[in-house]
Amino acid sequence: MKADIGVTGLAVMGANLARNFARNGYTVALHNRSRARTDALVAEHGNEGTFIPTETLTQLVENLAVPRRVLIMVKAGQPVDDVIDQLVPMLAPGDIVIDAGNSHYEDTRRREAALAAKDLHFVGIGVSGGEEGALNGPAIMPGGPKESYEALGPLLEDISAHYEGDPCCAWIGTDGAGHFVKMVHNGIEYADMQVIGEAYDLLRSVGGIEPADQAGIFRSWNSTDLASYLIEITAEVLGHVDAQTGKPLVDVIVDQAGQKGTGRWTAISGLDLGSPIGAIAESVFARSLSSQSEIRATAQQMLAAGTGSVPAPQDADRDAFVEDVRLALYASKLVSYAQGLDMLTAAAAEYGWSLDLGTIASLWRDGCIIRADLLDVIMKAFGGRDTSRHPEPGTTAEGQPSNLLFAPEFRDAIAAALPAWRRVVATAVAAGVPVPVFSSALSYYDGLRRDRLPAALTQGLRDYFGAHTYRRADREGTFHTLWSGDRSEIEA
Repeated sequence: MKADIGVTGLAVMGANLARNFARNGYTVALHNRSRARTDALVAEHGNEGTFIPTETLTQLVENLAVPRRVLIMVKAGQPVDDVIDQLVPMLAPGDIVIDAGNSHYEDTRRREAALAAKDLHFVGIGVSGGEEGALNGPAIMPGGPKESYEALGPLLEDISAHYEGDPCCAWIGTDGAGHFVKMVHNGIEYADMQVIGEAYDLLRSVGGIEPADQAGIFRSWNSTDLASYLIEITAEVLGHVDAQTGKPLVDVIVDQAGQKGTGRWTAISGLDLGSPIGAIAESVFARSLSSQSEIRATAQQMLAAGTGSVPAPQDADRDAFVEDVRLALYASKLVSYAQGLDMLTAAAAEYGWSLDLGTIASLWRDGCIIRADLLDVIMKAFGGRDTSRHPEPGTTAEGQPSNLLFAPEFRDAIAAALPAWRRVVATAVAAGVPVPVFSSALSYYDGLRRDRLPAALTQGLRDYFGAHTYRRADREGTFHTLWSGDRSEIEA
């Protein structure tokens, strides 16, 4: 008997993916550097399907049906390269090596090119949903050669989450596209969690609403246009009481947020691509700031607040404030999605990928961390391709919105939320409550809609000190002012 797929690296994520394949009727060959993990998986979950435990990578490959499909689930970076180097001599043309970890997309592009030269397929797949998703159905974003998807796609679609019967898995694009899309997913996830945290902070610091009551508020918000997995679990976390102290668990947890790097990669890639993803970047910086415990402790003693008195809203005013925060949260969330999707468009142009934003949004509707009702609307906004009519303002040649915020549903939603959004940011500033993503998202929105930006002055300054030239608004051409001479203008 030959296995349909092999999995090497049986920590929790790898083990759960292997079990997921087995539960869906596939024979799975297992390998881990330590045989104990392999034996433990078979002993505890061998009744879930058919497993073939192996001792070495050579045995793993020998037990695979052709074309061989080997899924690597080890720590990103050099460990992935080490496993690939061991595997390649054992494989034959047409075999598929799959990296399902959180690898950097540039590493995936490099590996795909190296293996293609040996007539092997390398597929980097983004997997979102954490440990539970890996076992019960994650969102899966595969890249790599399209022909490899013919042999691999059916397996991945079977183990993925399904939304209304459709698999949350589809071929994304060549080489590193799958890992890039997963990286952007995680960047949006960072921003999504940060705006939820900012809403919680405002409701408590300004509204005087304690965590237990906030749990009810977030639970009610989960039946609105904010409905999502993260809003759902926010209610659970805020409502949980620490058994040892009797305090809300959120008050016992140290206020330092960790990160594994994908949000930072997103921010760096945004800079490389010239894509304005300020809301996502600010969420990364917010985590970094939270971790600077020593300097924060010093700042609490030394830095003035300079805030006026901001009384807590009462009764009906409190209800109005809660609704304002909800609207600001929704608008800021939309901006983070808009920035992420805009970054995907920029990457597609840079790397020659043909990324379908409607398809990508459809993959995120279930199984992943950012799953939310609004993704169904996003999918439909980018799903229509009507090339028979002249594009309307704010749309591409294919009739899709050139920015998510231009989609009619979201344009109208933000217009309705805008007064509340501005009130919330102004209140936060007056109260000294940091809202980096609320305010950055609003600045992005205002930056898009302004007819003139101070960038004209910036470019004038660049021309003054570095002769970087400028373009004029009233005629074509590139110009330079002779600042150190008679200050006349010349055409560059």
